[in-house]
Amino acid sequence: MSVLLEFAIFPTSDNCREGASVSKQVAKIIDAIDKSGVKYQLTPMGTVVETDTMREALDVIALAYEQVKECERVYSSLKFDIRHNSENRMANKIKSVESNLQRVVIK
Repeated sequence: MSVLLEFAIFPTSDNCREGASVSKQVAKIIDAIDKSGVKYQLTPMGTVVETDTMREALDVIALAYEQVKECERVYSSLKFDIRHNSENRMANKIKSVESNLQRVVIK
């Protein structure tokens, strides 16, 4: 099974922000994910992780929250794409789209 999870989590309270920026808190989250060994990709609007089980995906969210738990208020958004009999989907989905783009360009 492959579980793709796209999520954003960041503080909205003043006690954990410097003006409008939340990059220091997001960097803490990304550092923890990186150290965990989970496959991930940082994007401008969130982070995508790929795990073998739903439990592992939810553990990533718990790990991320631990990095900002001292904040008075935290915003989080999660999206899941779960597929059986598949793996390495973060890379394969991009390759699939790119191969279709090449077909369009060739025409």
